[in-house]
Formats: sequence, structure tokens, C-alpha cells
Amino acid sequence: MILEVAKLDVKPGQEMEFETAFGKAQDIITGMEGYVSHQLQRCLEKGNRYVLLVNWKTLEDHTEGFRGSAEYQEWRKLLHHFYEPFPEVEHYSVVYENIL
Repeated sequence: MILEVAKLDVKPGQEMEFETAFGKAQDIITGMEGYVSHQLQRCLEKGNRYVLLVNWKTLEDHTEGFRGSAEYQEWRKLLHHFYEPFPEVEHYSVVYENIL
């Protein structure tokens, strides 16, 4: 499994609109091939910063499947205008895991 980590800085004052738009956009990602789960978390210290964590079965499910899809164009339309600067996205694989 691959963890996509995206740090999202939303333009100040647009947080509620972003959260509403994300509520719609998450329906897009959940239907994608290789999607496993996701979380959107809001930073306590910086109220306009979020982190999006998405688990994918493979790296290619995200980088080629999702990003190369027509659904991604809808995702972009819903969300990308909220970001300043544009998000940094990285991918991680598990080294150690402990689930209680």
C-alpha cells in the first residue's frame, strides 16, 4: 500500500468553501481503481492548512490511474483554485506499522 500525503494551504478566508467542495470531491476519489481510504485533517496551529492522506493499492493507481482520468479533471475543477501555493504531494511506503 502507498500513502499519498498532500499538504494543502487554502487561501485564507476560503476554508469553509474548501471543506464544502472537498465533501463533493471525495465522492470522486472513492470510486477510483486502487483507492483504499482517505482522511482530510485541518491544522490546529494554521487554520487554513490541511493535510490530505490517501491510501492507494499502488503508486500507479494514483499517478497514472487517478491523475490520468477524466474524474481527475472534475477534482481539479472543484478544488485546485483554493490552493496558494499549489500543494506539495509525496508518496510513502510502510517501514513499520503498529495498529492497536
